Amino acid sequence: MPAITFAGAGVTYEGTTVLSPLDLELRERRIGIIGSNGSGKSTLVRMINGLVEPTEGTVLYDGTSPASDGRAVRRRVGFVFSDAESQIVMPRVADDVAFSLRRFKLPRAEVRARVEAVLERFGLADRAENSPHTLSGGEKQLLALAAVLVIEPDTVIADEPTTLLDLRNRRRIIRELDSLEQQLIVVTHDLEMLRGFDRVLCLNRGTLLYDGTPDAAIDTYLRLMDDPMDGEPL
Repeated sequence: MPAITFAGAGVTYEGTTVLSPLDLELRERRIGIIGSNGSGKSTLVRMINGLVEPTEGTVLYDGTSPASDGRAVRRRVGFVFSDAESQIVMPRVADDVAFSLRRFKLPRAEVRARVEAVLERFGLADRAENSPHTLSGGEKQLLALAAVLVIEPDTVIADEPTTLLDLRNRRRIIRELDSLEQQLIVVTHDLEMLRGFDRVLCLNRGTLLYDGTPDAAIDTYLRLMDDPMDGEPL
């Protein structure tokens, strides 16, 4: 698995600490990140592919800095946002997936083959010519995942991928994430999906509160949420 290193990496914005400096090395295949809203979860994962730059310390992805060479890192790290609408950029489903491959300068035949394969995998082949905006919420999230997986990344980051979904589509997305061979990092409030993970981090108010097994991390988070003096209710 790739090695993701945080060396005193933190983020301060306009005098407010968003994420206190962290010293971490993430090598596990399945990593979860939990915490209340505003705890720094999204900031942490966005530093991995350069969407957010640390204001102190460094972040390295297999020795490459996302801050200085974000293009190289983003070739290997795919990012799935909670709101799939924010990832739609093209007027047709097939074109939206193909758009992810534009920077790889692949032959047209290979682009077409990759797009067709990933749409078939996620049951979207019959929607290839449709507008992405005509898809259901679950289909849009599958499209977002397809647009990430088509680049064949080494690491997939999913930031609250089930938040806006009903039970059926939530379960489908969880199954798809579980089936991935790549390193997977998930930010979520959906605690049940983390039970089989290798490692879970619990953040609170920009600080790493716990780092360890899923059960212990979830217990820590639940106790925090039950404390009326700290955190937020679930």
